[in-house]
Amino acid sequence: MVQDLINLCKERGPKIYIQTHNFPDPDAIGSAFGLQKLLEHFGINPILCYAGRIDKLSTSRMLEEFDITIYSYEDVKHDMKETDPIICVDSQKNGGNIQDFVGDEIACIDHHPTFKEEKYLYSDIRITGSCATLIAQYYKEMDLTPSENVASALLYGLKMDTSQFARGVTDLDIAALRFLFPLHNKAKITRLEQNTMAFRDLKAYGAAIEHIQVYERFGYTLVPFACPDGLIATLADFILALDEVEVVVVISEREDGLKISVRSEIDNVHAGYLIRDALQGMGNGGGHASMAGGFIPKANVEPLGAYYESAIREKFMDTLEKMGYLKV
Repeated sequence: MVQDLINLCKERGPKIYIQTHNFPDPDAIGSAFGLQKLLEHFGINPILCYAGRIDKLSTSRMLEEFDITIYSYEDVKHDMKETDPIICVDSQKNGGNIQDFVGDEIACIDHHPTFKEEKYLYSDIRITGSCATLIAQYYKEMDLTPSENVASALLYGLKMDTSQFARGVTDLDIAALRFLFPLHNKAKITRLEQNTMAFRDLKAYGAAIEHIQVYERFGYTLVPFACPDGLIATLADFILALDEVEVVVVISEREDGLKISVRSEIDNVHAGYLIRDALQGMGNGGGHASMAGGFIPKANVEPLGAYYESAIREKFMDTLEKMGYLKV
């Protein structure tokens, strides 16, 4: 299967871009890096890029540990042409969390559900615990041994996206673990897994705890200031750990709108469907059954008034009622 992608890149090159979602996490970075190095083996030299920010401590440290170079869209957009091919990794065109670049999205490699069908010349969209799993399989398929840095980056992305193999794990993820584990650098992974929180993160924990509300087993909280995407997701996991909570929504204020993270640990509430339906007409979002994210632009927040958080909470509660989870 990956041979088709290699052939496509050779036909459409020489300039190829690999684009992650707007706020790349370890899985997105590791997957893009792994694909880049695999294509380089066949004489293709892709450029890694993203829009938004790399604002998670573990992700920025990952770039240093594994010698990864990735460019912001601001750095590459002046050189990018409409005909330049783009491979979307750990994301899908019009998925709500990826900016539309000037180039032509010819391929997609992702492990999230598809909410809107898009046509690609190459597509590999499978529901797995991480996108890194799919890239690891490509190496196996081509009988290639990834470098220590690539194996470590893929393994770290796999571990982070599955919450240390406790969330959304499939047989393919376990096979990727078996393949990558003997090849990775244990010391580098250990360094990344230690000290993953910055001092400034404590303020966000305090705000989330101060504003938390629980309705039946639905937890909802607001962080009334901007914080990194990765931290918002960590806060959602933190609240989900409460015995009284099965479904969580965490909102963080941004200058340009509201960032939202959703978690669910029960089968009858799909986090991706919940955020997609709740934000309909206000913003966009999506994700897995157990975790999802979304965004409401500032222009759509202002009409909700001073108590916008209550209006958004009601939207989520109404959606949960329609799912048969809450009795509002």
